Amino acid sequence: MENTSNRPSNQETEQLRNKETKQAVMIIFITGATSGFGKATAEKFASQGFDLILNGRREDRLEELCRRLEKKYNIASITLPFDVGNRKEVQSAIDSLPDAWKKIDILFNNAGLALGRDYFDEANLDDWDTMVDTNVKGFAYVARAVSALMVAQKKGHIINMGSVAGKQVYEKGNMYCASKYAVDALNQAMRIDLLRHNIRVTGIHPGAAETEFSLVRFKGDESTANSIYNGLKPLSAEDVADAIWYCASVPSHVCINDLVITCTQQADAIYFSRTKA
Repeated sequence: MENTSNRPSNQETEQLRNKETKQAVMIIFITGATSGFGKATAEKFASQGFDLILNGRREDRLEELCRRLEKKYNIASITLPFDVGNRKEVQSAIDSLPDAWKKIDILFNNAGLALGRDYFDEANLDDWDTMVDTNVKGFAYVARAVSALMVAQKKGHIINMGSVAGKQVYEKGNMYCASKYAVDALNQAMRIDLLRHNIRVTGIHPGAAETEFSLVRFKGDESTANSIYNGLKPLSAEDVADAIWYCASVPSHVCINDLVITCTQQADAIYFSRTKA
């Protein structure tokens, strides 16, 4: 739900959103903003003058990030610390936004995770449920709620976080790959169904990137998580945030539908050229 502690009042928000130029400041809504791609994208867009609606389950991290970005870039922000996998929470939180904050220009639909790296017949079913609930159902719930606001405005841009795992299946990827294939399909479906409302839809599909992703996947096992990047210079969260900014900043008549990004040493979800130690 909306956390209003240390946040501007509606009047103060309007003042912040109409600075010296008296022009409405643009708003980006980012899910999964407490780390990785979400956090880096919040920083990137704040640096360009965007106001922020930030979602994540770690409320303390959200509050700290908002305070820092508000001070550094003189922008306004709201935190919405809900679980994307809870349909009622999603809708209630978005409905609770003040009217001034419902004029969302960009949704970065980023919340997602991988859990486990097991053979199909040995997989942890709880891990499967969590990935489907977050990566597919939660992803769709947020996009559905925010797209309704964009339809009313007859404009908007939804940027969906996919993965090379949604383009090519690899060993022990099973349900994670399946969830990201679903993201790719939903990205295409949104692009078609929202076309009549002048809403742009972009899929971003990164390869190996050094964030908290592997640490979460291997449930805190730092040694295994770090070994994934042996012999590589992987993407950084900032690399991906720069690409997201590019997709968002092209002229309004241009839509980048699909963008796959890897480090130079990675061809796809399977093939790497690692340097030897």
